[in-house]
Amino acid sequence: MDVTRFKNRTLARLATRFPRLAQRFIDGYQAQESAGSIPWAVPKPLRQAKLALVTTSGIHHQRQAPFDMNDSDGDPSYRTLNGEELFDDFQITHDYYDHTDARKDPNIIFPLGPLRELVSEGLLGRLAQTHYAFMGHIDGRHIPTLVEKTAREVAAKLKADQVDLVLLTPA
Repeated sequence: MDVTRFKNRTLARLATRFPRLAQRFIDGYQAQESAGSIPWAVPKPLRQAKLALVTTSGIHHQRQAPFDMNDSDGDPSYRTLNGEELFDDFQITHDYYDHTDARKDPNIIFPLGPLRELVSEGLLGRLAQTHYAFMGHIDGRHIPTLVEKTAREVAAKLKADQVDLVLLTPA
């Protein structure tokens, strides 16, 4: 592991353990403003809806290429996740948060288990088999790629899969 990745992982662990340090990072964050209108849809009842997860946690199957952690602007690509297999072979590639708890219980970052319970209780219609993951640290020159290319590709795939609801889980 190179020095930059070691530094990022160490800072993530420290921020997790020392809330004041985390607050300094949060206070320094400058959100990007979105342009355009927000698309609204008339939702169907949850009991009839098909839900997919999209995460910025950097989780992916072990057989998939890891996200690029050497680029200081992040990685705007995504990984397609099989919800039936993910917890059997997952890894997390994201240096900007502490993975300790997520490795013990991936439902913390990708709540498939609780959502399956909602389906079995009849409160949620069904889960999509295919879900999507991004690496949440995307900045600078990669923002246009995320907004204009990869996010649109994922949205089109979700629409083609007839997904009614998307739950976005952050890292």
